[in-house]
Amino acid sequence: MPTFPVENIARKGFFYAGGSHWGEPGRRVMRGAMYTEVLVPRQIRHPNPVVLFHGNGQTGVDWLQTPDGRAGWAYRLVDEGFVVYMVDYPARGRSTYVPLPGADGKAPVDGNIGIRTALEIERIWTNARERGDFPLKMNHTQWPGSGKMGDPVFDFFMKTQVQFAGATGQLVRPAGIALLETIGTPVIFFTHSQGGGFGFDITEARPHLVRALITAEPGGPQFGNVDTAKVTTGPRNPNSWGLTNNRYEYDPPANAPGEIDVVLEERSEHPDEARCWMQKEPARKLVRWQNIPVVALSANGTYHRVYDPCIPKFLKQAGVRAEFIRLEEVGIRGNSHMMMSERNSDEVIKWVIGWIRKNAPATVTSTR
Repeated sequence: MPTFPVENIARKGFFYAGGSHWGEPGRRVMRGAMYTEVLVPRQIRHPNPVVLFHGNGQTGVDWLQTPDGRAGWAYRLVDEGFVVYMVDYPARGRSTYVPLPGADGKAPVDGNIGIRTALEIERIWTNARERGDFPLKMNHTQWPGSGKMGDPVFDFFMKTQVQFAGATGQLVRPAGIALLETIGTPVIFFTHSQGGGFGFDITEARPHLVRALITAEPGGPQFGNVDTAKVTTGPRNPNSWGLTNNRYEYDPPANAPGEIDVVLEERSEHPDEARCWMQKEPARKLVRWQNIPVVALSANGTYHRVYDPCIPKFLKQAGVRAEFIRLEEVGIRGNSHMMMSERNSDEVIKWVIGWIRKNAPATVTSTR
């Protein structure tokens, strides 16, 4: 049984953000609440806490421990003096999933559930060199163990994979807003994968409560699907407001997604990266994001690299102080999409902490 020291934690606890009673009288349940765990260091050295949002099929477990038994990113952040909040999305993990029928009387109100198979996980995350179909798969070298079924590290990781519900997206936004309002002070928002879109929507809704945004391989791209095997970009999604299908405020204003004029790039920066849908110039600006520094991370052994450049390029064009970091360009190589679980995970979080210090520096020091 793997264990590790946690001597820098002064206090810990949990609560549920958001949620409401739902259903017919006499059959009401609590729906939409989001489990949130908080870790408080012995010495708080940064006034802005870190809020961690996980990916699809995942829970807050991703941030606590690597599958080979080392301390996860949450504890590394605590060691640096950050208060840390970790969630399990509504209808996921330790947050209630409501299986009762919705308005149509058939499908569950929280949506049908799915789960990834071991073969899928090998193909996209742990054993891409043998099973993957994307251009940079041979760069993936950092997974601990073989990445195959039967390997103890893989099997441990497989046990952390949970079901995901179709209605998660509509549930996370209000719960995330409630979380930021409960915390009450601007946060360092740190998202991964599916959590990227959720983080974008919550940042748009409460920009005054976001000090900085770090997004590791966010779900995307912003305006259309990409074939990661063929490195091709599909047609524009007519429902997209840019970052997600939810409404965003622009200057000049846009009253419908179709008013945001976009054009497909003539060429990409790298042959293993797809062309991106970008705004036609002069580009509209994202009104609520002008004071929020953003960084998007992408590993060099991931299928995500095919479209990872698109969101930060879109943000930058929209006037946001956004950076795109190819991890190999800062000396971190061999990672897949699940970089927080891999052998060099400490290198990645060390770089992230350095970015925070530079772009969202602490202005006060306090102890509790």
